[in-house]
Amino acid sequence: MKTFTRKYLARTLLYVALAAPVLLSSCGSKDTGGGDDDDAKVASQTPVTVTSVVDSTLTDYTDLNATSTTLQKNYIKSNANGYVKEAFVVPGQNVNKGQLLFTIKTKEAQTIGNSINVLDTSFKFSGVNKIVASASGYVSQLNHQTGDYVQDGEQLAIISDRSSFVFLMQLPYELNQYVKPGQAISLTLPGGEKLTGTVKSFMPTVDTVSQTQGVVLQVSPGKQIPENLVAKARIVKSAKVKTVSLPKAAILSNETQTEFWVMKLINPTTAVKVPVKEGIQAGDRVEILSPTFTPQDKIVLTGNYGLTDTAKVKVITQ
Repeated sequence: MKTFTRKYLARTLLYVALAAPVLLSSCGSKDTGGGDDDDAKVASQTPVTVTSVVDSTLTDYTDLNATSTTLQKNYIKSNANGYVKEAFVVPGQNVNKGQLLFTIKTKEAQTIGNSINVLDTSFKFSGVNKIVASASGYVSQLNHQTGDYVQDGEQLAIISDRSSFVFLMQLPYELNQYVKPGQAISLTLPGGEKLTGTVKSFMPTVDTVSQTQGVVLQVSPGKQIPENLVAKARIVKSAKVKTVSLPKAAILSNETQTEFWVMKLINPTTAVKVPVKEGIQAGDRVEILSPTFTPQDKIVLTGNYGLTDTAKVKVITQ
């Protein structure tokens, strides 16, 4: 009997010793599984930043090119066949109306010389013609110099009339409704300098290829601006003051950009999809026409791409 009891106890102890590692392993597995679930819950929350609506002044505009030019150019021409005896101007020089520009010695005078004066001193023949400026401006082109042979009617120079200096803006015809005579147009020169141009007139033709119409912008006389300088002319389509807006990054859309929405927080960890209707876009701000948001509403700004409706998020501060 004692022998049987000892054998039973020994067998029981052996079973306990073999089962202990299995029990410990099972407990360890349960603990590890609980930790993974916690980590998965944390990982399922997308880190995002949030913003809110503000009242903004938004302006919808289009920038177009405007090129400086002079509308009136005076062509100085020779009045006889002969040689340019002297040229009194250089390119870029400002001249006044009636100012002497060239002297032309006729071919006959050049050939005969002073022979006639020698024969008859009272004749006082010089054979030199004077060419004067027909209008004030600056010499934009010089075609002949002293000693050149020219024919009657040949072009000697071009004088650009400074009083006709304008910017010529190329306006797409579909934007014609936004530009009216007498309207003020903001011009930005290369380098950032700003001028104000006034719509003076419209050219009577439209370019066949680009379908743009030339618009004459008159600027106040000031410092001298060279021709062919390209400035940016800003055409304002519409403007709104104190309208509700959001950063452009907060608004999502489908591939065809026919539907727009934002992700709005309904609690500290949940964002829902809210369809919106856009208005004016200006810079990085977009007007929100509907629905009505309050400054207390939190809208996801970054991290919103790819979020599904009722997404779990974690708000972080920048």
